[in-house]
Amino acid sequence: MAVWRWEPGVWCGDIVVRGNGRVRRAPKIAIVGGAVSVTVAGVAFALYAPGQHRSVGHTVVSERSDLAKPVNTEPPSPHEVLTTAKAFLTAWQAGNTAKAASLTDNDTAASRQLASFKSLQATSLTLTGKPPTGFQVPFAVRAQLDHAGQHSTWAYDSSLTVVRDADGRAVVKWTPSVLYPKLAPGQSVVATPTSAPPVKAMDRDGKELTAAKYPSLAGILSQLQARYGAKMHGTPATAIRIKNADGSAGPVLKMLSRGRPGKPLPTTIDAHLQAEAERDVKRQGPDASVVAIQPSTGDVLAVAMTPAKGFNKAFQGTYAPGSTFKVITASTLLESGKFTPSTPLNCPQYFSYGGLTFHNVDKMKIDHATLATDFEASCNTAFMSTVRVLPDGAVEHEARDVFGLGLDWNTRVPSFDGSVPTTSGASKAMTYIGQGKVVVSPLDMASVAATAKAGVFHQPVIVPASLDGHRIARAPRQMSAAADAGLRSLMTLTARQGTAAPTIGGLSGDVGAKTGTAEVDGRQKPNSWFIVYRDDVAAAAVVPDSGEGYKFAGRIVTALLAAR
Repeated sequence: MAVWRWEPGVWCGDIVVRGNGRVRRAPKIAIVGGAVSVTVAGVAFALYAPGQHRSVGHTVVSERSDLAKPVNTEPPSPHEVLTTAKAFLTAWQAGNTAKAASLTDNDTAASRQLASFKSLQATSLTLTGKPPTGFQVPFAVRAQLDHAGQHSTWAYDSSLTVVRDADGRAVVKWTPSVLYPKLAPGQSVVATPTSAPPVKAMDRDGKELTAAKYPSLAGILSQLQARYGAKMHGTPATAIRIKNADGSAGPVLKMLSRGRPGKPLPTTIDAHLQAEAERDVKRQGPDASVVAIQPSTGDVLAVAMTPAKGFNKAFQGTYAPGSTFKVITASTLLESGKFTPSTPLNCPQYFSYGGLTFHNVDKMKIDHATLATDFEASCNTAFMSTVRVLPDGAVEHEARDVFGLGLDWNTRVPSFDGSVPTTSGASKAMTYIGQGKVVVSPLDMASVAATAKAGVFHQPVIVPASLDGHRIARAPRQMSAAADAGLRSLMTLTARQGTAAPTIGGLSGDVGAKTGTAEVDGRQKPNSWFIVYRDDVAAAAVVPDSGEGYKFAGRIVTALLAAR
């Protein structure tokens, strides 16, 4: 039973209808102890009205066929407000949306929007009237809901207003806010999944990976959820949310159920290396990134960055690689058949090309240099001078066709796969030392180190291709065995006695490395780069706006590989 309290001073009398001389009295409204009791549809409403009285008066209806029936234009009486509100709420509560809609001034809109509420599939719905204020009737909504076996209650307050329609009927003035107070015209409510089902991601050894334990993986895990949640047969989270007139999703109003993961999702991540990578980038923060890859497979073993949350700059950041790119330039020289590690290659203090003059760090020069000594000392002018030996596009094609840069990688999460455009003049010379228009991500350069170690490009992946048979990029050709052997000898020399030796030189095993110090316009300090492989692990790190490669990025990858 709903109890309604009315403003003092209102009472209802008999309604007399005259027709053909006959008089018929409407149901009697009894006044008991200063209150008016009205029975409507079997439910009692008490109208407390001590002291003052007002007669509703008489409505005269003529049954003469030659006269148009007059339309009642007077404001709805208190009795009509009560009966209309009761009838509407009773029909809605019973699930009879057609009847409820017929009691409004916009049957079509009300029917559509009430049906959207019915689609929530509440196990029970209780609508409780509150004391009216004039023509406005507040009411409480309480719906019991059961989604995916998870029970919840959705409770809120709303209100309706009773008006007369064009035919003189007392009806509910329809507006979506009757359904829910925050609804605007054209909006409705729906129960819908809020996101893809969650995934339970596992490392390569079956250990669970969570964003709480490995913060740098937060974005990647979310992206894997979007791609694999349904494929792993998980259950999505469900919520009541606003649906806009154009069909787009509006704000969430009520969470109904939490998502549940399906089968575990295997990844290539090594939890031990991931934990180490998380620690190492923090030591060189606040802006640092590192990626580790298995050269023999392309499996991504670790990815970490500071700050850990937000944009995945380890996979999607775009940086000039600096001298680490000399790995690709050296590979091009070795494959040309004109160079071996011992081929003389002068390292002058200055080199001019395309109208610009270039120099080495601290204006260094090396007399009687070879390709090997130029590589280990990272001589810019020596590598730039080879623009007069190699044809246009040679290095750019090597970057794409052998090292896979610029191909459409399918790592299963968004990644920037490198850009090495063909240029000429001074830009061509700058490309040879990883400056100018060359841009890469840490993922790209970890892959370059891995390709140098393996002798063949294996596209990086973070979910095994065998899981769903997804396509992976393949380089058009493989580095020659002689060129690969020569390249690895250059990287080993650099790791043991060259620019990389101060940090990586003490590690045992098959180790090769290349440092990079990339100057960036507008920054006082260069970006620190370091790429390395040790046995079957390759890694690349960048610390922007810091300094020389071995001093900053080198410390990250050295600590990471030492933990293997």
